[in-house]
Amino acid sequence: MLVLVKNEINKILYKRKLLLISAIILILVSLFAYGQNYQYQNTLNKYLKTTTQSGDIPWQSLQKQQIQDLKNRLNRPDTPDESKPSINIQIQQNQYYLDNNINPITPSAAKFSVKLMEQSISVLLPLLIILLAGDSVCGEFSAKTIKVLLTRAVPRWKILLSKYIALLIMFSIVILEMALFSILISGLFFNNWGFNEPVATGFSSASGTLDVSNVIKVTELQYLILVYSLGWFVSIVIGTISFMISVLVRNTATSIGIMMATLVGGGFLRLFLNDWPSIKYFFAINLNLPQYLTGSYTPISGMSLIFSTLVLLAWAIGAFIVSFVVFLKQDVLV
Repeated sequence: MLVLVKNEINKILYKRKLLLISAIILILVSLFAYGQNYQYQNTLNKYLKTTTQSGDIPWQSLQKQQIQDLKNRLNRPDTPDESKPSINIQIQQNQYYLDNNINPITPSAAKFSVKLMEQSISVLLPLLIILLAGDSVCGEFSAKTIKVLLTRAVPRWKILLSKYIALLIMFSIVILEMALFSILISGLFFNNWGFNEPVATGFSSASGTLDVSNVIKVTELQYLILVYSLGWFVSIVIGTISFMISVLVRNTATSIGIMMATLVGGGFLRLFLNDWPSIKYFFAINLNLPQYLTGSYTPISGMSLIFSTLVLLAWAIGAFIVSFVVFLKQDVLV
């Protein structure tokens, strides 16, 4: 089995997809870090123009200004009613940070890395994983190597399992790269690591009200590990489903296209059918697991961190079973 897994890893590395993904992560992280630093400097300059303060600006002053800006936005007549609960949640959460001396304003490598994963977990991360897993099996058909692969004196299930294990290793490398690149590059931009700063997690919300009864304080390093663990779990789920599609179809473009369309379709379903009860069981709706830690407003009732985790786990297990059943029984030599 170890030889088979090593062989599959070499196949992935030979295609240089991991190198492409690494380049994408490196470029995007650099752009995002530059953009956040630029935005923070603009915020400081804007605050200085509206006050007589000079020198170092305490983060509390910027936090109060941010709260006031949100209140002004909330009271504007052109603000949609459906957006008001989310804005109200942000106001309450920012006030909690202010009252408990938790600095969410000053950028640091730890904050940036967490934010990167939170923003990437629904779209960017799944797309990178799809690039890796989209042709894991159907690529053998496209390259006309499936017959050679199956003529070995190795059971089919071992061949398929070795491919899956190799993908799991690659998924883990992608998550590790995102963490390392984001920490190192943002650390150079901000000159602030921030690993020991406090952060509050465990917020929940309902009907536009923030519940802080279960909030706990951890360090940014602990929170970073938690968020990237959720990202690793999501990558496995997306990768397993992509793996199943790769078994079911025999064309790489079709396999990748189906998964990308599914992700995009999930966004439209949430936008237009969020009052449909069954939509919460679709895997693409449940990908944003960190939202439950931040207290982000969730318009679909009945969803929680445990619910979304179980739904994703069920999809992954189902996809894994279907992959092996189909691969073992179908005539793959056609």
